[in-house]
Amino acid sequence: MESTPIIDVDPFDLPEWLGVREVVWHADQGLRSGHLVAGRIVAGDDVLGCDLLAVDEAYPAPVTDDDSRLRTHQAWRHGQVLLGRYGDRLVLAVPGTGFDADRVLDTLARLARAVGGSPDNMAALLRIGAERQTRR
Repeated sequence: MESTPIIDVDPFDLPEWLGVREVVWHADQGLRSGHLVAGRIVAGDDVLGCDLLAVDEAYPAPVTDDDSRLRTHQAWRHGQVLLGRYGDRLVLAVPGTGFDADRVLDTLARLARAVGGSPDNMAALLRIGAERQTRR
């Protein structure tokens, strides 16, 4: 089975507001949903789809190719996060097989630095469950 590679995205190709305004990453799924957590970054009326991808999940098949995993681990080791396209979505790729609150916050702080912003301008709205809850 062929795995999906991560195509690098230059942080400076992202919208400027990402580095200068207060933004909130909203989880559209619970952190327990697995190696890929769908989400979006919101600042006022501006919205950017942005998922979190843990690249080391390998069962039943690797989630990405070896080169993408290597680049992800190298970026993380140097205090950065790999920004890329995974399929048709923007992702923040991190080492590991899943997410907890600390990993999400660390990832967002690295994103802030990548776009020339301050981690103090980043916030996260997390979901705990394994599936997205519908509003009633």
